[in-house]
Amino acid sequence: MNPTLETARLRLRPYSEADIPELLPLIGAREIAATTGRIPHPYSVEDARQFLARMETDPEVRLAVILRSNGHLIGGVGLRLVEPHQQAELGYWIGVPYWGCGYATEAAGEMLRYGFEQLKLHRIFANHFKNNPASGRILRKLGMEYEGCQHGHFRKWDQFVDLELYGLLRQDWMSSRTAELERQHDSRL
Repeated sequence: MNPTLETARLRLRPYSEADIPELLPLIGAREIAATTGRIPHPYSVEDARQFLARMETDPEVRLAVILRSNGHLIGGVGLRLVEPHQQAELGYWIGVPYWGCGYATEAAGEMLRYGFEQLKLHRIFANHFKNNPASGRILRKLGMEYEGCQHGHFRKWDQFVDLELYGLLRQDWMSSRTAELERQHDSRL
């Protein structure tokens, strides 16, 4: 189920047990857990092993984000499938040392392509904590539409936080992709 995908700078591939030593210091950063709903803090070797074990049974595509230039693991990206409705929730995280380089946008954009082209999903949605506007900028760059706010929807570290919701339909993604390809073609003429 978990493919290997490539972009200009990244390889998105299935996680393995061998990733744990490189994964722990990145995913274990408090800043990562503070901006995600399902990553605990502190993050232990046992958490990593449970994560790898869940990949065998969960209806999800979860991939390690690897720099093609040096083979280093820098984050993760995935789609949590809701198969009866042909949709999926997009999720991603990038290690703090790699923030601000466009890697999250590149990895998440490839997951949208994979979800719409290969999995034939009808809709992909995502959310972010309101206090993490950088994630909202990524989702808008990907062409996702803002769908609203769920006030006090999620409890993180004994605080209720608002979730900002985004979504994208396959037909809208296809239309924007076609328009982008036409712009690229016209600029070469």
